[in-house]
Amino acid sequence: MRLAADLKVFESRIGHSFAKPELLIRAVTHASLGTQTRPDNQRLEFLGDRVLGLVMAEALLHADTEASEGQLAPRFNALVRKETCADVARGIGLGEVMKLGRSEMLSGGRRKEALLGDAMEALIAAVYLDGGFDAAKALVLRLWNDRIGAVDVDARDPKTALQEWAQARGMPPPTYTQTGREGPDHQPIFTVEVVLADGAREEAQAGSKRIAEQMAARSLLARLEHLT
Repeated sequence: MRLAADLKVFESRIGHSFAKPELLIRAVTHASLGTQTRPDNQRLEFLGDRVLGLVMAEALLHADTEASEGQLAPRFNALVRKETCADVARGIGLGEVMKLGRSEMLSGGRRKEALLGDAMEALIAAVYLDGGFDAAKALVLRLWNDRIGAVDVDARDPKTALQEWAQARGMPPPTYTQTGREGPDHQPIFTVEVVLADGAREEAQAGSKRIAEQMAARSLLARLEHLT
């Protein structure tokens, strides 16, 4: 099986040439386009999540040999969460090569946090199945390298941090409102808005309301801290 031109370019971008090109094709194929003859990336996503977790756990242990489990856990969560995977996916242009059904394409699927995060995990699994654990580990460390060193900043719980920011300025806690929901029941995308008493607000989308709330809080906090 030969890869299309865009996937060949993508191979060079991630630094892994597939011996089994069908694995890469499967990793970038969303369920909205998947068929019996063209399997989607959901099973790969399941595997990739576990491979990513193992690589990150090992990397964190090596990066800080004195850290306790209580210190390592939030760093780990920050590195493997869906929005981090989606951000890494954006950095390598994964959305540009994803194979989506018409409905997902029309609804902006290439930019959706959940779809990008899932595809990133599937890509890790595809590299693992194609080249083994060392190849997958090399890919993850290459793409996550800068984040591992800066993870303490991202490990804060964003909702707690935003509430503390508001309370320090005499404001009541922020409010979170679900403003939209789209997609099928088995794979919904929630839109959540967070609002402060002074009118500052941000909106985010994710595959769960909890993650959408965290993403919205993180975006608003980052903007407020930049302004101050």
